Amino acid sequence: MSMYLGIDTSNYTTSVCLYDSDSGKVISKRKLLPVKDGELGLRQSDAVFHHVQQLPALFEEAFGDFSDNIKAIGVSYAPRTEKGSYMPCFTVGTTAASILSSVLKVPVYRFSHQQGHIAAALYSVDRLDLLCQNHIAFHVSGGTTEALLVNGTDDFLSTEIVAKTLDLNAGQLIDRVGVMLGLSFPCGKELEKLANQCDEKIKVRPTLKGLDCCLSGGQNIAEKYQKEGKCPAYIARFTMLFISSAIVEMSKRIRDKYGDLEFVYAGGVMSDLIIRDELRSLHDCVFALPEFSSDNAAGTAVLASVKDRS
Repeated sequence: MSMYLGIDTSNYTTSVCLYDSDSGKVISKRKLLPVKDGELGLRQSDAVFHHVQQLPALFEEAFGDFSDNIKAIGVSYAPRTEKGSYMPCFTVGTTAASILSSVLKVPVYRFSHQQGHIAAALYSVDRLDLLCQNHIAFHVSGGTTEALLVNGTDDFLSTEIVAKTLDLNAGQLIDRVGVMLGLSFPCGKELEKLANQCDEKIKVRPTLKGLDCCLSGGQNIAEKYQKEGKCPAYIARFTMLFISSAIVEMSKRIRDKYGDLEFVYAGGVMSDLIIRDELRSLHDCVFALPEFSSDNAAGTAVLASVKDRS
């Protein structure tokens, strides 16, 4: 049995995962960071505090009798691999990884949170072969809305941002509209449930500049609909369709420019079935299973295994 430990301390979730590279199975434990009602997230200092409080219990749940079999540790050190990418919340994970490395006498491999999302998506649908192939990976969440050209043949999961949001991230739009409608943060699941209560046909028009999208207009329209007395379900469905239309159009333009590469969609927003259905109508693509779309440490555990054996 060869176990690899993954740690991810994002601005939303404390995550720990053990990956058995022999069987391909994972033991995943995670806990959302607490956010007060009506608020749209956490200050970094609060996120750091909550990770410190939550991480020990998750380690205890995940480790069981496997600590003697851990071969290496993978940890998220920053949101992206780009120079200057940094968030204090990730220092909790890197500190824990460093301590465990000293105690267990195993190596630590550092990956970006974004790389972890891509790897978790590929693991969840048994497509780890794409780690060694060029492809397009969308990472769509509360903190990121980007399309990446992933070079699987040059450097280890080397990425280049080829398209992005120019204002709001998709998850931010979902949370702002959700809180406006009285939902609890993070609002994705509740907003999707509300959107499914509306069967009206809604026309949306995405705003793009080149390959990049602009999503702030969706918030303005949602606020306008609320003032006009549109029902919450209508506003929720509009929001999801507005986001999906932008991602669909970005995907079309990226495919036109970069050719017939495989497309992978990861990140918490991509667990929404309304958005997935719109993209499936466009082309064949790879989606993370819903439980591996939101923030998790499975990707860093899998990448640690790949890196340790390379």
